[in-house]
Amino acid sequence: MGISRFATAHWEGDFKSGQGKLSTPASGLMADTPYGFNTRFGDKKGTNPEELIAAAHAGCFTMALSAKLGEAGHPPKSLDTRAEVDLSMEGGPSLSAIRLKVTADVPGIDPARFRAIAQDAEKNCPVSRALSAVPITMEATLA
Repeated sequence: MGISRFATAHWEGDFKSGQGKLSTPASGLMADTPYGFNTRFGDKKGTNPEELIAAAHAGCFTMALSAKLGEAGHPPKSLDTRAEVDLSMEGGPSLSAIRLKVTADVPGIDPARFRAIAQDAEKNCPVSRALSAVPITMEATLA
């Protein structure tokens, strides 16, 4: 049996003027965090699905990269990842691109070997696999 996690969403009102709240009761990280049209398409404080997908992808990829570097005998000193998720409105809303940018401090590793391990982590982390319908690019740089 695998691991199961959950989050909850509550929404009131119509699409543009309504508002919602997201919660992650088990971790407590989010408790009634606001989201809505203006947090997604405007600049109102709160979160949105694309930001949450970016956070999940950055976290998953970074953990996978750490594991794969360790398995290869090169445990990282540090990894910093930025995930950018694009929402296209063309032809109806859809995720159109994801860009992962990682900067790593990995003592003693050859740059080509590092890039190969990073590419493997990007292709095989669970979130990358779940998002495989979206074009994903990855830029890996040694500090």
